Amino acid sequence: MHHDNFAVYGVVKVWKQLQREGHSVARCTAQRLMKDLERQGARRGRRFKKTTFGDDQLHRPSDLVDHQFVASAPNRLWVADLTYVKTHSGWTYVAFIIDVFSRAIVGWQVSNSLRSDLAIDALEMAIFARGDRDLSELIHHSDRGVQYLSIRYSERLGEAGVVASVGSRGDSYDNALAESFNGLFKTELIHRQGPWRNVEHVEWATLNYVDWFDRRRLHGEIGMVPPAEFEARYYHSNESESLAGLEGILSTQHPA
Repeated sequence: MHHDNFAVYGVVKVWKQLQREGHSVARCTAQRLMKDLERQGARRGRRFKKTTFGDDQLHRPSDLVDHQFVASAPNRLWVADLTYVKTHSGWTYVAFIIDVFSRAIVGWQVSNSLRSDLAIDALEMAIFARGDRDLSELIHHSDRGVQYLSIRYSERLGEAGVVASVGSRGDSYDNALAESFNGLFKTELIHRQGPWRNVEHVEWATLNYVDWFDRRRLHGEIGMVPPAEFEARYYHSNESESLAGLEGILSTQHPA
């Protein structure tokens, strides 16, 4: 189980996953077995390379989030950011868009350039992935990087009916949730499975990581379930409530 989950789970997540799969086992047993097998969870380090650069000449939308990274439903708040990976052929850059409600990765893209298309391609993936859902109440939050303040990026947000939000200048917490995810991505994938050959190598590994992260990885912020399951529960609950409400209305209009 540890191996099947990118070898990053600690005791708590291994124990929770065992329970989800129907194994009745105590946490102390999982802890003892992991110790015997010399298995442990991934631990975050701290490495830094600046990937987004602000431009005071560009128009900057207001900060509509103000460090409050919470959402009441899917497609209410997305956060976007870029990170980097060192490969044998040079730096590779990865753009992510995260849905704050479920922590799902809704859009991503890999490139060997920090061109603005990198961020736009991730945005296009996110919009396409959510194409059957209403985006009219969505806020897209990012830092002050030129990739996110470009005219093309702003126009694409407008075309999709999405409201742009940009973190306050010089504030290290202005996009904390996205930066936290980048750290997780580096810890769970990049630092553990390198060295990396080239952009294609990183892209293939990121594809597999995103699939695992959205569909199978247990996330502590949403009750130790995968993001896809958390969203499915939300939609199922709301559809059930809507159906019950409709049945109530019909029963009052057409009493037995």
